[in-house]
Amino acid sequence: MSEDRADAPLFERVALIGVGLIGASLALAMRRDGLAGRIDGCVRSQASRAYCLENGIVDAMHDTPGAAAADADLVVLCTPIGAYAALAEALAPHLKPGAILTDVGSVKQAVIRDVGPLVPEGVHFIPGHPVAGTERSGPQAGFPELFEGRWCILTPPPGTDADAVERLAEMWRRCGSMVEIMEPRHHDEVVAVTSHLPHLIAYTIVGTASDIEQGTLSEVAKFSAGGFRDFTRIAGSNPIMWRDIFLNNRDAVLEMLQRFTEDLTALQRAIRWGEGETLEALFRRTRDVRQSVIEAQQAGTFDAREPEQAGTTEPAPDKTDRPGE
Repeated sequence: MSEDRADAPLFERVALIGVGLIGASLALAMRRDGLAGRIDGCVRSQASRAYCLENGIVDAMHDTPGAAAADADLVVLCTPIGAYAALAEALAPHLKPGAILTDVGSVKQAVIRDVGPLVPEGVHFIPGHPVAGTERSGPQAGFPELFEGRWCILTPPPGTDADAVERLAEMWRRCGSMVEIMEPRHHDEVVAVTSHLPHLIAYTIVGTASDIEQGTLSEVAKFSAGGFRDFTRIAGSNPIMWRDIFLNNRDAVLEMLQRFTEDLTALQRAIRWGEGETLEALFRRTRDVRQSVIEAQQAGTFDAREPEQAGTTEPAPDKTDRPGE
C-alpha cells in the first residue's frame, strides 16, 4: 500500500516505549484515526502488558525496547525522562534509517542532551511534548480524546529533515492537537512557569497541610475547599515522572521559583501593612489572565467524556485537569 494514498496510515509500524496514560491515549487516537498499520509496545509491568493486549491498545508486547522498535517507522519514548538515556542506548542498534524517534516528555534540553548523541545517522530525532494529561497514570487511564484541542510542541534540533518534522506534526494534528515548533531552551522556560512551578507549589501546599495536621489526613480531606481540592488533584500526579522533570529542568524551575518567592514576599508585605489597593490590583490582573486562558479555549478538563455545562462561559468544573503535563 502506498503511503501517498489518502487512506494509508501515516506510519506502517509504530513502537511505544512505555504505555501509560500518554502512550495508551496516543495508541487509541492513532487506532481511531487509522494513523498506524501496527502498534508494538514495551512496558515492564506484567499487569499493564496484559491490559494493553486484552484491550487492543497494542498489537504486540515485547520484552525489550529494541525488539519493540525493530523495523518501526516511528518510535515514541513514553517513560519518565530519567530513563531516556538508558533507553536510547538500548534502542540505537535497532532503529532503522529513515525512522523517526520522538518522545512525550515535558523537558526538552535534557532529552536532547541524553538522547541526541546516541541516535544513529539516518534516524530523525524530533523531541516532542504533548501538553496534555491528567493526574491518573497507567494504560487504564488512557483515552483517545486526550490530545484534542491541546498543543503539542516539537523541538527539532538544527538540521532536522523538514519532511520528517511535518510528518510527525501531521500525526499530532490528526490526533486533535495544535502544533507549535519551538527552540528547546525556550520550551523549558515556558513550561517551567506554566506547568512545573504550579506542580511544585501544589506539592508544597498539600505537604504543608499534611504536616499541620500532625501526620493525619482526616480534616485535610474532610474540609477541602475548592482551591485546596484542586491542589490535591495536581499533587496526585505520578511521583517518578515529576521527580525526573524537576531534576532535569532544574535551572528554569529554580529561576521561576526565585521570581515567585520574590512576588510572594511582596504579597506578604501588602497583607501585613493592609495595602488593599495593591492586593486588589493583583487580583484584577490575575483574573484577566484567567479570562485570556478561557478565551484561548485552554481552561477546561479537555476530557471529551465530560460535557460542558449549558449556558456557562467556562467548561464544567474541573474533575480531571491536566497535571500530567
